[in-house]
Amino acid sequence: MITTPKTQYAIQLVGPGQLRLNPTKEVFTPGPYQILAKVECVGLCFSDLKLLKQFSQHPRKSEVTAGLDKAILAEIPSYVPGDKPTVPGHEVACRIIAVGEKVRHHKVGERCLVQTDYRDLPTASSNAAFGYNFEGGLQEYILMDERVVVDKTGERFLIPVPEDLPASAVALVEPWACVEDSYVNEERQSPLAGGRMLVVVEPGHWEEGIDELTSRARPASITRVAPADVAALPNEAFDDIIYFGAGRSTLEVLNDKLAARGIMNIVLGGKRIGQPVSVGIGRVHYGMTRWIGTTGTDAAESYRHIPATGDIRAGEKIVVIGAGGPMGQMHVIRAICSGIAGIELVGTDVDDARLAALMRKVEPLVKAGAVKVRMVNTGKSPLSEKFSYFALMAPIGALVANAIRDSLPGALINIFAGIPAPTRQELDLDTYIANRCYMFGTSGSVIRDMKIVLNKVQSGQLDTNTSVDAVSGMAGATDGIAAVENRTLAGKIIVYPMLHNLGLTPLSELPMKFPSVAAKLENGKWCKAAEQELLRVAAR
Repeated sequence: MITTPKTQYAIQLVGPGQLRLNPTKEVFTPGPYQILAKVECVGLCFSDLKLLKQFSQHPRKSEVTAGLDKAILAEIPSYVPGDKPTVPGHEVACRIIAVGEKVRHHKVGERCLVQTDYRDLPTASSNAAFGYNFEGGLQEYILMDERVVVDKTGERFLIPVPEDLPASAVALVEPWACVEDSYVNEERQSPLAGGRMLVVVEPGHWEEGIDELTSRARPASITRVAPADVAALPNEAFDDIIYFGAGRSTLEVLNDKLAARGIMNIVLGGKRIGQPVSVGIGRVHYGMTRWIGTTGTDAAESYRHIPATGDIRAGEKIVVIGAGGPMGQMHVIRAICSGIAGIELVGTDVDDARLAALMRKVEPLVKAGAVKVRMVNTGKSPLSEKFSYFALMAPIGALVANAIRDSLPGALINIFAGIPAPTRQELDLDTYIANRCYMFGTSGSVIRDMKIVLNKVQSGQLDTNTSVDAVSGMAGATDGIAAVENRTLAGKIIVYPMLHNLGLTPLSELPMKFPSVAAKLENGKWCKAAEQELLRVAAR
């Protein structure tokens, strides 16, 4: 076992908005089932800001409610739910340096990518996560427990990675995997087998298609009530709601009855709602609720239009709203590198500098492929065209309403930014249904997504380092988080915890501060050679 110090540098969140650089945080000694890893680097994420602002109120900072006994959780000093100080940072590359005697799936010396989303460990309204109710990567050493980081199927949340990849490229697999998940997540295309179905029929409408639906996937229960009785039903209680009608007030009450991952199916029967409907748009992302419908009378028709996934299709006309930010850049680059034929992409932002920086990054990729790309500052030139795919990077409900307005038939609306879960937004569901739009959202990623992105990186299809805009040590980590909040940098910030005194350094400033590092950049892009040189010169 490698000798480790007793204390370390760490960034701790001790309360809402209260970040602290602690130069003497304890380095935990691993217990029998535990793993100690040294952090190579960690990327900063907009999600860190949500934790920063909400702290103990964040749904992933609360206590684990199932999946592990409380006695086991009590044995893990890096388990810090509620008001306990935590260490943020979930985009991590690390190396295992010590393991307990009962650890069976991990070994000393392994270099790993961290999957952070512990979906087998639910909290009251979400699930446990690394960097939230378990300490994250903005420290030199992290302690993890094998009973947490191996799932029910035996898959590891610490994914081995090769030695030849730069640490930054490894750490950035995690945010890229969140992007990937939003495209490859499988969408349910029928009623939930064994689920709870609610059927509501307005006067002048009639049931059609229920028998076909239930023959495909039989729910455990079917509840039928009149519209006037909907309000008395329990909230978030139904996995599939089939509404034969066009009443705004009934729809707004039904909105609250839809369970997490539930589907709302509106069968208009040739009628129109005639006015916007207040829809729980925040739950589309965080609760993975879905809204479908048909202008006809057959409830089964709506399900037939649900796509298998939210991925880009051949000939797609795409708009990425907020393309100049770190995650927007990833969506743009993924589309360009997808190899899908006939794509036309528009990236929007309200900052010319961010759009110019993005265009410089993607120009070599555009020349190598056949994707048409434009950048538009919508603050100066509002869009007046229609699209078949919308990727929304800002957590603003009105953007969803605008997407419906500007939708081509069959449009997919990827609500990538996490609009706060309670948020409702008035939507034109008549247009949404007539155009067969489909809005969807995902939160986080799964191991499958990490492996997909890692394979793309290893094969050379994707370079996650394309999105790097700045580097830092621990001295600049809090400045880096502020830069994420204030949008002062367009791309990702990579923190190297072993560099205690390095401040936040944009790549554009490397020629002045670290000319030997700047000389190693690949056409201005962060790379392994630059990373190695930074670790050499900035550690002095």
